[in-house]
Amino acid sequence: MNDIRRTILWVIFGFSMVLLWDQWQIYNGHKATFFQGQPAKTDAAATAAKPNASDASIPGSVAVAPAPLPGTTAVAADGATPAPAGERFNVRSDVLNLRFDTQGGTLVGSEFLKYGDIADHTKPVTLLDDSKERVYLAESGVVSGAVPGAFPTHKTPMAVSGERELKEGADKLQIRFESPDVGGIKLVKTYTIVRGSYAVAVSHALTNTTAAPIAPQLYLQLVRDGNKPAGESSFYSTFTGPAVYTDAKKYQKVEFAKIKKGGADYEKQANNGYVAMVQHYFASAWILPEGMNRSISLDALELNKGLPDCCYRAAMVAPLEAIAPGATRTVETTFFVGPQEEKMLEALAPGLELVKDYGWLTILAKPLYFLLDFLHSVIQNWGWSIVALVLLLKIAFYWLNAKAYASMAKMKAVNPKITEMRERLKDNPQQMQQEMMRIYREEKVNPMGGCFPIMIQIPVFIALYWVLLSSVEMRNAPWMGWIHDLSAPDPYFILPLIMTLTTLLQTALNPAPPDPMQAKMMWFMPLAFSVMFFFFPSGLVVYWITNNILSIAQQWLINTRMGVPPQFNLPSFK
Repeated sequence: MNDIRRTILWVIFGFSMVLLWDQWQIYNGHKATFFQGQPAKTDAAATAAKPNASDASIPGSVAVAPAPLPGTTAVAADGATPAPAGERFNVRSDVLNLRFDTQGGTLVGSEFLKYGDIADHTKPVTLLDDSKERVYLAESGVVSGAVPGAFPTHKTPMAVSGERELKEGADKLQIRFESPDVGGIKLVKTYTIVRGSYAVAVSHALTNTTAAPIAPQLYLQLVRDGNKPAGESSFYSTFTGPAVYTDAKKYQKVEFAKIKKGGADYEKQANNGYVAMVQHYFASAWILPEGMNRSISLDALELNKGLPDCCYRAAMVAPLEAIAPGATRTVETTFFVGPQEEKMLEALAPGLELVKDYGWLTILAKPLYFLLDFLHSVIQNWGWSIVALVLLLKIAFYWLNAKAYASMAKMKAVNPKITEMRERLKDNPQQMQQEMMRIYREEKVNPMGGCFPIMIQIPVFIALYWVLLSSVEMRNAPWMGWIHDLSAPDPYFILPLIMTLTTLLQTALNPAPPDPMQAKMMWFMPLAFSVMFFFFPSGLVVYWITNNILSIAQQWLINTRMGVPPQFNLPSFK
């Protein structure tokens, strides 16, 4: 077996290990590293999971009992949905259109006015929803603590007051929900919506109307179905599901399938952090004040009897100090619902920017994103910013690439000798191997010399892949001509065709292996890889085309300088 064969076998072995690692990640409920598979689908016949046992063992805490959700009753045979128990109305700011239900003062809908839907750019993106197609709610209320009893929950009818639209010149508006006296507690829930912000301040004021102290607990929860987001590509997938952040264990994302099986691993006690629901580009999160103790639970529950689908809940329960008779205790919380804009998330809460998930390459991806964002602040076009970023990376790795292409040029120069020797000694494999090693030593050629410099750069370019795939700024962002949305595939497949041609050109410039069969195999992977890009976002294709063109130019320049005329090594398919 000669060195070329060994090189190809190592490449195949390495590629196989990447695929095996990805499948192992998926099997263990994690997101695949690079070659994304389909997210686990929910089992329609599954029953509700039991509440976390750990919650019951926490002193002074009570797990939130699964209950039918408001407005999610079973759909009738004629497709009609029963009327909700409370009044529903919209509250509009300059960036948000929120839908509230007076039953519990619950958020049952949200639209992002500055982000168009993938299918129809004239319609805003919907995240929170309560319809036949989707369940995604933000709820809060009070549960009993040391003293048993029913308190105001997200099922309690409330009186509402406040403005319904942010007026011209106003910086904020407030919506106030007031519950009746339930179990000796009156709850006033006030939402403060600020101009230009996706963070909603939610004040919970609890008043003890009895003659004895009461120690209630405040709960905040997100409830979502387990379906993948509408419009998600079948050729790549991103994480969809709940996430927990604490200072101790940092960012912990949990697959729906793990929750359903009861094997979810996350921190269940903390005095900081948040719970969130995450999907591609957008997220929602409940944030309690730092230093406030809370128990955290992730569980599965049935929407209602008769509905086969399962919902998932991410909740925080915070025990409060005893409230004296006639006194009021106010807890200020924050509810975020919006796009995963990294700088905005960093300013809201520690670790919130991690909902924009780069995986294990975060350490490389974050500086790449900030460089891309800086370039955009100068160029004012995300497509050209991608081109500029790839150009800067190619300059940074110029000498590594130069070594790789110089090694390839040497291989191309000795290929005629290798080919002649193989033909002459084809009946004597052992002598052929010895003669090949002699030629490599004399010509000072290392067959692997072109691989190692490129392998060092692979993590950087995979990190850039995730930056471009995860950045919501690419949504509806035009580049030039017919490319009006860098997050969507090219509608005319022009960019993928250019990408395929540049990939084939780059393959043709590389030295062809002496073995004709190996030479043909060298063309298979680039072609297969190019086919996937026909369905990838245009921004990713722009990045890869730019990288290919710059690589071809550098390879051409180095070959010419070394006196090895560039030539195209096309395979023979005879």
